Amino acid sequence: MGPTVLVVRLALADMRRHKIQAAMLLLAVTVATATMTLGLSLRGVNDALYEQTRAATAGPDLVALSGETGPAATSALASLADDPEVTAHHGPYRIVYADLTTRDSTSSPVVVHGFAETPGALNRPLVTSGHWVRPGGTVLERGFATALGAGVGDHVTIAGRSYPVVGIAVTAATSIYPWAAQIGPYGGPSDYTGLAWMTRADARALASSRDLPVTTALDLKLRDPDATGAFIDAHRASTLRMNLRSWQSTAEQDMVILRNTQPILVIGSWLLGFLAVTGVAALAAGRAVEQTRRAGLLKAVGATPGLIATVLLTEYLALALIGDALGLVIARLTVPAAASPTASRIGAAGLTGPTVAAATVLAVAVAVLSTLRPTLRAMRTATVTALTTTAHQPRHRPRLTALSALLPTPLLLGLRLTARRPGRAVLQACSTATTVTAIVALLTLHAQPERGYGLDGSSVLPNLRGEHDRGLMLAVTALLIALAVVNTLTFTWTTAMEARANMAIARTLGATPGQITAGLSLAQLLPALLGAAIGTPLGAGLLSLLAAPNAVEPPSSRLLAAALATVLATAALTALPARLAARVPVAQTLSAETA
Repeated sequence: MGPTVLVVRLALADMRRHKIQAAMLLLAVTVATATMTLGLSLRGVNDALYEQTRAATAGPDLVALSGETGPAATSALASLADDPEVTAHHGPYRIVYADLTTRDSTSSPVVVHGFAETPGALNRPLVTSGHWVRPGGTVLERGFATALGAGVGDHVTIAGRSYPVVGIAVTAATSIYPWAAQIGPYGGPSDYTGLAWMTRADARALASSRDLPVTTALDLKLRDPDATGAFIDAHRASTLRMNLRSWQSTAEQDMVILRNTQPILVIGSWLLGFLAVTGVAALAAGRAVEQTRRAGLLKAVGATPGLIATVLLTEYLALALIGDALGLVIARLTVPAAASPTASRIGAAGLTGPTVAAATVLAVAVAVLSTLRPTLRAMRTATVTALTTTAHQPRHRPRLTALSALLPTPLLLGLRLTARRPGRAVLQACSTATTVTAIVALLTLHAQPERGYGLDGSSVLPNLRGEHDRGLMLAVTALLIALAVVNTLTFTWTTAMEARANMAIARTLGATPGQITAGLSLAQLLPALLGAAIGTPLGAGLLSLLAAPNAVEPPSSRLLAAALATVLATAALTALPARLAARVPVAQTLSAETA
């Protein structure tokens, strides 16, 4: 049998014996790598979706807009098309600022672009449903239509007049919903705005019927699309008051809706990776004696230290790489929704090589950091010692023993278990602190007021960026809580298994199963109290890095309730495995230890 076959067979056999531990490592690495991949992919995916939409809609390199109207403004804008760097243009055309209301009375500002019934070669919106503009009808931008809940065949009221929705389309000439206005009336700042198209005649009639504000626009295609900055500088001194928006600035504006998304996902992946390391490290520490004996057996039959290290690490590395692959698949399927929450862009989103490499490094790091110490210990232990090794014996401290004798039995047992394994207590405290940090950050995020996309600032149309951030933060927090639950159960069960002999002796000295159960629970509860106390300010500080300077702080009572709820949940989660361990017959436990 070759070394490779031997390593594989030993690793598979160990996975079969420890299915729960294998499943935990797989789950931890999967959620951590999926979250990190999403966070690292957003900017690249956003740019890719914009480029694909721009290619499909013949998006312009520059859009010139002026709040002035009349023949002079139109002529000045049209003169831009005579520049030698311009190879094609569309317009000038009219942009009308109005209000739109649906049948269910949902209201929103809207800009209406007056276009020809036959799309030109430049700025040619792609119709995704229905057909292009016709007299008396309107086409809605897809992100705007999705927010309104409107579709082909519905009727909308624009500036007091009813229009049927004849189509749904996408464009790269403007930013994604809700930033279609680009500039406000007369060149001033704009509000959250949707986009609609009408025929030129209908747009002219709409503007004149209610004396609505109008902007004149011209789309330009340059010989060198990357030379937009030089073109803007060359025409900055124009006598016409105008705004030149490049395709780069449009793509950059698209990222505004994802301003907080990337930090939430990247920091969330760090926290998930940390929880994964703490949980798997607890499992590896709980199996340290078993792994040491296993290494002794391999040494006894002639295995080299390198082969032993390979056998011990292969199981964890293999599971980590499988989890990494699952995480990448999940990220690949979910990244389009995370990167384009407004449905204003089209195209497929993929993962880049550096992103895949970073996720793989995270997965390998989780496996190596979790198992390196037990592996090194097993390799360095002499063969005879490894074959006869027993659980670590604590030091005898007379003074502490005398003081602990004054405590109630459950607290005495809990403190003894905590003191014997301070490293595990630190891991439990860190796990709780990480969970509380995420919960507090979520509560703080939900306390921030959000201005809706409505005519009066009300939430008739929800704030997409706020909803997107809250949804992602909720998802990350839910994943953190799930891993923390698994970690808590793992810590309790591992502690109970390692201390089963001591707990059996305590029962022979008069401790009841209820006291044993309470002692095992307290061994996890005491570090959890410390972790909750640390996690509360950490959560508030974490979100302060992302929030605006005038961010609203949630009520202190709510944060305190979250910390207490976490501690109570820890107590409840530890009760079941502690109870199961306490019910094992004393004779059976002692017989197994002396066998």
